[in-house]
Amino acid sequence: MKRLMGAAAAIAMVAAFSTAAQADKLDDIKAAGKIVVGVKQDYKPWGYLTSDGELTGLEIDLAKDVASRLGVEAELVPVVASNRMEFLQQGRIDLIIATMGDNPERREVVGMIEPNYYAGGTNVIAPKAAGLKEWEDIRGKDVCALQGSYYNKRVTQLYGPNLVAFAGIPEATSALTNGSCVAFLYDNTWIESQLASDPQWADYEMPFVTEDPQAWSIAVPLEDLDQPYGQLMSEIVTDWHKTGYLIERNAANGIAPSPFLQEQHDKLQ
Repeated sequence: MKRLMGAAAAIAMVAAFSTAAQADKLDDIKAAGKIVVGVKQDYKPWGYLTSDGELTGLEIDLAKDVASRLGVEAELVPVVASNRMEFLQQGRIDLIIATMGDNPERREVVGMIEPNYYAGGTNVIAPKAAGLKEWEDIRGKDVCALQGSYYNKRVTQLYGPNLVAFAGIPEATSALTNGSCVAFLYDNTWIESQLASDPQWADYEMPFVTEDPQAWSIAVPLEDLDQPYGQLMSEIVTDWHKTGYLIERNAANGIAPSPFLQEQHDKLQ
């Protein structure tokens, strides 16, 4: 009996230690007085640099709101598709809010927060003069892309382009505009925003039907997903949808109304 009681006590101690360890992420953030958030600086108007060198955009608003709710400062760290999960795993950032699509492969690496906060799909931006009409038209052609984008593999398998992958949007768009690629494979949300607001793209178009709709997720370290930190992030995203905060910030940043945001708001309010 004593042996059983001893074992039970040991299990209780381990559970208590585990619970304390699980809370450490939130404690660490609050003790540091800041939350370090990986954001985009080349994805206007979700996250981009102003002429004064300031980060702004929809996702910057979200990062600052998270910090405000935690009572800490927001430290913003620019990331790209190829390094954002690595930064989170390495502890260089505490949170990802960087146009990241939610898929099963990524769920094995980082803690994808539900509900998702946004959604997009796959398309290309191409010169109107290229005459692209349907996805099959890119077969065998050089197409710019970004390293680490979830749709690269799918589009390559289905339509057979020769993808030329770059680390960031500036490099990819430079290659597109100088004629090194016939099109730039990317998220339809970014493409639509650029075509609607930037005169640079007056002679370009988004020629295809958008495919493979993908929800976006903010992310925490995988080990924190089901712990207090991950649970709090889920509550925050739920509140963003429920109160209409995401819809309001979407409009404030000049982004076209999102059917996904409206659907989530109607569902959760």
